[in-house]
Amino acid sequence: MPSGSSENFVHLHVHTEYSMLDGAAKLPELTKAAAAQGMPALAMTDHGNVFGAYDFYKQSTAAGVKPIIGMEGYYTPGSRFDRSPFEFGAIADEDGEGASSKGKAAYTHMTLLARTTEGMHNLFRLSSLASLEGQYRKPRFDRDLLERYGKGLIATTGCPSGEVNMWLRAGKVDRARQAAADFQDIFGRENFYAEVMDHGLSIEKQTKPALLEIAKDLGIPLLGTNDLHYTHREDADAHDALLCIQTGSRLNEPNRFRFNGDGYYLKSAAEMRSLFSEMPEACDNTLLVAEQCQVTFTEGADLMPRFPLPEGEDETSWFIKEVERGLHKRWPGGTIPDHVRKQADYEVGIIVQMGFPGYFLVVADFINWAKDNGIRVGPGRGSAAGSLAAYAMGITDLDPLAHGLIFERFLNPERVSMPDVDIDFDERRRGEVIRYVSDKYGEERVSQIVTYGTIKAKAAIKDAARVLDRPFSVGDELTKLMPPDVMGKGIPLTGSSTRATRATRRPPSSGPATSPTPARPRWSTRPASSRA
Repeated sequence: MPSGSSENFVHLHVHTEYSMLDGAAKLPELTKAAAAQGMPALAMTDHGNVFGAYDFYKQSTAAGVKPIIGMEGYYTPGSRFDRSPFEFGAIADEDGEGASSKGKAAYTHMTLLARTTEGMHNLFRLSSLASLEGQYRKPRFDRDLLERYGKGLIATTGCPSGEVNMWLRAGKVDRARQAAADFQDIFGRENFYAEVMDHGLSIEKQTKPALLEIAKDLGIPLLGTNDLHYTHREDADAHDALLCIQTGSRLNEPNRFRFNGDGYYLKSAAEMRSLFSEMPEACDNTLLVAEQCQVTFTEGADLMPRFPLPEGEDETSWFIKEVERGLHKRWPGGTIPDHVRKQADYEVGIIVQMGFPGYFLVVADFINWAKDNGIRVGPGRGSAAGSLAAYAMGITDLDPLAHGLIFERFLNPERVSMPDVDIDFDERRRGEVIRYVSDKYGEERVSQIVTYGTIKAKAAIKDAARVLDRPFSVGDELTKLMPPDVMGKGIPLTGSSTRATRATRRPPSSGPATSPTPARPRWSTRPASSRA
């Protein structure tokens, strides 16, 4: 840590744009702001996912700020397989967040930080298994998963909706103390912290004395955090609008979900130390945690599965033979047309030059397996449909030459990147294809991907009009003034305002509706198609 670190601070509870429709802190702005304040490190702890881990790692590193990969996970004190709320007892104060009602909660919150690269990998496993096995309102993990994958992690008691605090809110101090002791056993005494926050909320003031007493009794070090959801204080209104989009409410609704106050931003070290002036060790420990956390991503590794080859063949020789065999199947009769031969030779040369014969062999293998087993497969879409080699091998069923499709949109030696083949399988039997690939090439070579739906300019305008309680016609009129998409990409609001101003001198009668939320992730989902 730099000299004068006793006056510094590291934010370890941070929600970015990857906390869908809840975090309003965009990564470039957030990491640059942390660097401008001279902060040595910064954590990412999004709600229930680590989707943005690598993006954050790259951007934070580029800004000169040490990245700490974490997650505010959803923990159930019961079993992740139990699809019913957990009973805490009567809760006296319900102004905190968490799916709790009359003492029942589907989940609690827990802040997890990766101390080592192994810990980061365990965090990824926790997140995945929480989604695959523990989904009930939120992706939840339980004690069993923590015991299996807790190595290399630092954990805290979390926000007021953490398990320890939930027991305290229910007046059950002994259960809270036992829960804290159990977490100490799971993570190790040196890797479990009592997280303290101060946003001026009654729920924080209610649990703080008992939490500090438990921390003193069990020797749990304190960790001061700010529940960061946006970068600057002035972003509070935009974040409030984002919450309205999440909950389908309007800003003028009195009883809607909202954050109390405007303190959920990247506060300076001086602000945080002033906030916790009576417990400076809570701020000092953020620097200690930052020193302990050291993770790296393996970049450039070859993770491609290996196609089982006949004896005496390598991937290149077998790929060439498979393309040749496919050409004769597509153009039976013994003679391949000259223009087809020329294009095939060109593509084979490019594919071999870029080192992708094995990729084509693997993709062709499971596609043809699906066809042989009666699983419906789409004819091909996206840029891969422009490849004659893919057509010959049965990866696609569209002749790119007959349709004037361009191979270079798929692979271009001047822009080296992995091939990307979108494949549509009958969703009723898609799992069989995944199982075949996993069994043949190994589960460690197969993964699911996530796609994001984002709030683009036109959708943001309409959302903003609704949030501001304007008639639908206001948002509709404004979006019609915006220029059309260019090559499938929408024009950002900053690029639309000049044209819209020129197009009409008269603003809509209900007033302009400006959007605080363009291009933010709105939801995540597994795609209906498969991607190889």
